[in-house]
Amino acid sequence: MVCSIDPVLQTYGYTCKQDVLDDSIEYWNPDKTQFWIDDGIDLVMGERHGYTFSDVDGHELIDVHLNGGTFNLGHRNPEVIAALSDALESVDIGNHHFPAPGRAALAKKLIELTPGAMSKVVFGSGGGEVVDVAIKSARYATGKRKIVSIEKAFHGHTGLAINTGDERFLKMFNCDEPDEFIHVPFNDLSAMEAALADDDVAAVIMETIPATYGFPMPNPGYLSAVKDLCTAHGALYIADEVQTGLGRTRDLWCLQHHDVEPDILVTSKGLSGGIYPISAVILNEKAAGWLSEDGFAHMSTFGGSELGCKVALKVLEITMRAETRQHVAELEEFFKKRFAAIQEEYPDTLLDVRQDGTIAGLVFAGEDAAVRVSKMLYDRGVWAIFATLDKSVLQFKAGILMPLEQANVVMDTIREVTGILDAQRRMAVA
Repeated sequence: MVCSIDPVLQTYGYTCKQDVLDDSIEYWNPDKTQFWIDDGIDLVMGERHGYTFSDVDGHELIDVHLNGGTFNLGHRNPEVIAALSDALESVDIGNHHFPAPGRAALAKKLIELTPGAMSKVVFGSGGGEVVDVAIKSARYATGKRKIVSIEKAFHGHTGLAINTGDERFLKMFNCDEPDEFIHVPFNDLSAMEAALADDDVAAVIMETIPATYGFPMPNPGYLSAVKDLCTAHGALYIADEVQTGLGRTRDLWCLQHHDVEPDILVTSKGLSGGIYPISAVILNEKAAGWLSEDGFAHMSTFGGSELGCKVALKVLEITMRAETRQHVAELEEFFKKRFAAIQEEYPDTLLDVRQDGTIAGLVFAGEDAAVRVSKMLYDRGVWAIFATLDKSVLQFKAGILMPLEQANVVMDTIREVTGILDAQRRMAVA
């Protein structure tokens, strides 16, 4: 058995990677662990910094998955760590029942940075939790129960959030409730209008660009038209900006360049800086009404911890800096040119590039082609994951501080892998 002296292993009392894999199968998640082993990606994350991390066996990878945007500012960002360390000098998670400077300051900042007449913020520790709060808030505000979401959507796996997602995640837990949760095709305005026609829908919830579906881009005017339909039929518009928000598409929130002012906005993942879990749902006055009636109606022990608030405030500060926003614009143009060149060189293999800012869905020929691409990239030192609900699409999620030199290495590797895939496809056809 080959063993390692990686400090991450030692932190938890392990000396061998295989022991971690064995215990993960035995005590944690056998199916997921075995899936990656069978795919040749027996990854156990070891040391990490910036946009790179190493397997505990020493295999180094540039990260353009970022755990869905959690590491938008990089792994172990020193400014974010410093913010947490500073907070630990005086506070802990705090008590969720009482006002706290951190919660007050972060709530105020989020309202200032979010379009529309936003009024209140409710905090959680993860995305699914605040999606649940968003749905409950919409039901309170409208007195209705039905929720409309997009087919192949993903908004989390908690109690209410899971019902807005794909049936793959519903039937196993007997969570499919077709009378209350309606799913319509993305970019199909007629289907959305039909779903709202009876004026019995509490809210429409949408990722601005559906990530787990492979980042299909909204048609021009689609999102604003959906918002108009919501207004006309007495439903609220919930914007899920967990994966598309926090500066990844130039604006702080992706919906800002789609001319949409949501009634409710959800953020998580990157708000944590990858350092301390925190999430938030931002509500307009109508959706926030329950907070004035019964502020004890929703509780979250770890939601909006004082430590997490300090981290999130630093994340927002870094994200909103002029130099950060300029760098995102430079990365967007760089990726756009490189993707276009690869697609021009291999048009029958890289079929489409769905890009906005530093995120993209790369559509490859073959229904599971992105699974193969993910493995080929992994072998060559780049980590990007396929879209769970469309395995022809590779999710590309570069961080907003990624150096251009590192971005160039990533794009060179994607070009190399696309060329290999193209050659394999041609040989199979010949």
